[in-house]
Amino acid sequence: MAEERSGAQPLEEGRGQQGRTASRGQQRRRQRSVFQYVAILFAAALVLLFYTYMMEQRQYEQLQRENQENIDDLKQSISAVQTLQGMTEENKQLKEQAKELEARLQALEGRLDTAEQDRASLQTQLQNAGLTIQAMDWFWQIDEAYVRGRYAQCRELIQHLEDAQLADCLPRESITDNGRFSPADRYLEIREKVVR
Repeated sequence: MAEERSGAQPLEEGRGQQGRTASRGQQRRRQRSVFQYVAILFAAALVLLFYTYMMEQRQYEQLQRENQENIDDLKQSISAVQTLQGMTEENKQLKEQAKELEARLQALEGRLDTAEQDRASLQTQLQNAGLTIQAMDWFWQIDEAYVRGRYAQCRELIQHLEDAQLADCLPRESITDNGRFSPADRYLEIREKVVR
């Protein structure tokens, strides 16, 4: 009878260890999938930034070439004109072309400003995405500790999240459309129950 009990206990311990190993494996897979998703988002943002930069750079170089060609044409036209009437007419044309070039230059500067704003906006979005990733990593650990009933660990993780000032970076909307809490709402719910 005692031998049967001692034989049953290692089987139960082995099953418990297998369950924990499977749970850890699932956690690792989840973490890997989250990190892969984040890496894909990060790479997409970098590709968009690079693409925008290259397009604006190409347009700028093309306009520079056009401007240089226009300037060269104007110099040749001026040297070819010998009469006063021709010079006056050429002067009028030069003024018109200068206005067009100024308009083009202003348009290019506007595009460049827009590109700079877009780049700054994308950079801000990228930084915000990084903060959201960090906040979601903390949230995942907090939720896991809460679900497992490890309230002291949960309080400690909440304190770390708040010390890092990442609580406001948690998404306020659920992307799953399943009527469940958003990460920010779930965090507040856990915080109310754990922190007193």
